[in-house]
Amino acid sequence: MNWKQEVESRKEQMIADLKDFLAIESTLDLSTAEVNKPFGKKVDDALQYMLDLGGKDGFHTKNVDGYAGHIEYGTGDELIGVLAHVDVVPAGDGWTSPPFSPEVRTGKLYARGAIDDKGPGMAAYYALKIVKESGLPLSKRVRLILGTDEETNWRCMKHYFSKEDMPSMGFTPDADFPIITAEKGLLDILLTGAIIPTNISDSTWVLEQFEGGQRVNMVPDVAICKLTGEGDVFDLKEKVQDILLQNRIQGYAEEADDHVKICVHGRAYHGSEPEKGLNAVLELAKILATIDLDSAGSAYVEMINRFLTDSFFGEKMGLSQADDVVGKLTVNAGVFQYAKNEESKLQLNIRYPLSGDKNAILSKVDECFQSYGLKIVDVDHKAAHYCEPDHPLVKTLSSVYEEQTGKKAELLAIGGGTYARALNVGVAFGPLFPGKEETAHQKDEFIELDDLFQATALYAQAIYELAK
Repeated sequence: MNWKQEVESRKEQMIADLKDFLAIESTLDLSTAEVNKPFGKKVDDALQYMLDLGGKDGFHTKNVDGYAGHIEYGTGDELIGVLAHVDVVPAGDGWTSPPFSPEVRTGKLYARGAIDDKGPGMAAYYALKIVKESGLPLSKRVRLILGTDEETNWRCMKHYFSKEDMPSMGFTPDADFPIITAEKGLLDILLTGAIIPTNISDSTWVLEQFEGGQRVNMVPDVAICKLTGEGDVFDLKEKVQDILLQNRIQGYAEEADDHVKICVHGRAYHGSEPEKGLNAVLELAKILATIDLDSAGSAYVEMINRFLTDSFFGEKMGLSQADDVVGKLTVNAGVFQYAKNEESKLQLNIRYPLSGDKNAILSKVDECFQSYGLKIVDVDHKAAHYCEPDHPLVKTLSSVYEEQTGKKAELLAIGGGTYARALNVGVAFGPLFPGKEETAHQKDEFIELDDLFQATALYAQAIYELAK
């Protein structure tokens, strides 16, 4: 079977279907949620688009209460799973072309979701379609399972597997090639409370508002604050601009009718590697530390700088730890909301090694922030995940990868969290090839078309080998 040739004969239609899929702005929107559309209309539109595509091509499809769905082929008692997600993170600003108007430039398809995870999801669908249309005999069923809440709390998978069978093994096309067998534990932590002033004194400026970040698993690329007071506005603006220039950071300070607004632009990145982005919130906190603020505002800024600024590996909170499999614990400070005399909100995304202790981490976080008035009110936890290197799943995928690429299938560990951990036995398998640029959760997200086609061929052979 020439898998690459099978992909080649279908690539034009695959690109057309993928463009339609990417044009759906499937970000979480609870304002449009309803029964059987728990994460909003657009997310549901994206799920239904894929299920309709499967139905049109003769697959068995099922929508599980709008939380997830599947596209199934084959017969047999044993079930192989391929898990992808239809939801995407917010697009943010600064795109070269509109993020939900897919555009091909120099062999790359640009759109939000191109690489995370609609492009790979479509590749997996076409892989299953190739297997079906080839007529090759299978002894197992294969399900392409489509989630809708991967970018937030995975409520989709919890609901789906409360209703549907667990595959005996499977993979997700939502990370890197060759094969990811280990993933860090994940903690999404929400803290709220009224900031406790650290001192009472006269001040030049009052911090009225401070906010930044859209998702806990994204490095914030914009942060803003509003100041009021009797200070010299010109001096304040000049001071801010000097700091921005010295540190080569984009931003501005401008005077409005009744306040001064400061805006800082950073660089978004996936929350699994916060040190590779530029956290706009943390940079704004550094600037505010040089300004004479009111007691509550000063305490808030002190808190950020004391525990989070320039501390992507948890050093300032006493959380530093690592192992030889997945590496260091990381902390992404993802969402900040502060308003004078109101409750503040802080969301942290912490990814810890296989040997990490969830409860010990939470205890440390609580200890750090409670003196400033914040307490933990919600935690979403996903345990660390590991698949043994000698498992038949890993051996099969390794063989497929090495046969098609001619390169050794190195086994990887990541800080990211994929649907592999939703399976009892699962790994992540692509779509990003070694040495290629990672653009997930960033502006101008893209997937290289040649890589998309290569991944499709790999997925087709992998599905066949696992289910034959």
